[in-house]
Amino acid sequence: QAQVVESGGGSVQIGGSLRLSCTTSEIIFSNYEMAWYRQAPGKQREMVAIISTDNSMSYVDSVKGRFTIWRDSGKDTVHLQMNTLKVEDTGVYYCNAVHRFYRSNSYWGQGTQVTVSS
Repeated sequence: QAQVVESGGGSVQIGGSLRLSCTTSEIIFSNYEMAWYRQAPGKQREMVAIISTDNSMSYVDSVKGRFTIWRDSGKDTVHLQMNTLKVEDTGVYYCNAVHRFYRSNSYWGQGTQVTVSS
């Protein structure tokens, strides 16, 4: 059974940094697009960053230049480096794995909390 497990969340002050990791198992990692979403209290879940199977990356405008997503294919893991964090980056961050062809093969992690405070 496929699993997606996030780690690395926590509390940080404005301007700080965090690195999130998402480790997958029981999937062929190279066949999956990987994305990070976040959900702030009272708001809809939004996609923050996505990386394709050929390492093309895309970011929501609000994190461009501050967040970096990359794949570690040797460990079937995707990371999200978050720098210069803002209060508005606060939320639960979720990892999503979607098969490049079979889009219904989609797996979510349980989420990890990121809290940015002054």
